[in-house]
Amino acid sequence: MSRRFEGRVAIITAAGSGIGAATAKRLAGDGARVVVADLSGTRAQATAAAIAAGGGEVAWLKMDAAEPPAVEATVELALQRWGRLDVLVNNAGYGEPALLCDTSIESWNRTVAVTLTSVFLGLKYGLPPMRRQGGGVVVNTASVSGTAGDIGMPAYNAAKAGVINLTRAAALECAAENIRVNCVCPGGIDTRVSQVLAGERADEVRRALAAVHPLGRMGSADEIAAAIAFLASGEASFITGAALVADGGLTAGTGLPPFVSPAVPR
Repeated sequence: MSRRFEGRVAIITAAGSGIGAATAKRLAGDGARVVVADLSGTRAQATAAAIAAGGGEVAWLKMDAAEPPAVEATVELALQRWGRLDVLVNNAGYGEPALLCDTSIESWNRTVAVTLTSVFLGLKYGLPPMRRQGGGVVVNTASVSGTAGDIGMPAYNAAKAGVINLTRAAALECAAENIRVNCVCPGGIDTRVSQVLAGERADEVRRALAAVHPLGRMGSADEIAAAIAFLASGEASFITGAALVADGGLTAGTGLPPFVSPAVPR
């Protein structure tokens, strides 16, 4: 594996499982010193232990990405431990399936706080040290659900759309300071969170999600981690303000039926 993040310090939020854990392990494997932050201290510690077992430099903490003091403390941990912050991955997200009029005010507020306000807080506290050191990279986890609507996820749709446009605004503001800001927009990813959301229908929902992706399957957390690592790396040095879609072709079509049957390889 390459060491393209050698000497760099990265923070990944919601890194106790799924995309966050895969990203933390990917960056650590590429040489980064990593701060693993998660609402579950148990899961954060488990991710950190896996990184340490592989020889990586890692710190972890329990944190709520929607709480300003917690986000500020996460940045401070990176600065106290290693003196800099080069890569910030704002990965926290939350959603509760419900039709719009059935969505409670509490659910709306929590979804927006964890999914969108957390990104604002990451930028608010993460950008100053990047500015002081002369540059850095931010990658936010958005979603294809931020590019189009879903039935039964109105708060999540609104919050993820906000992540995409906040990414663009931050990219414009920071471009002259050698700070790049991008986001990745996953399609259906097979993670613990997607299984929890589906509940008892997990297997049924997994099959349905696989069927609507042109590649014929859901994505994996490791595949999204690879996209995030690319955007955070020097290989993406001329990319900022972008929303990189990684969705197995889900959003490539109009949704209209085929005009001609596609060829089937023999």
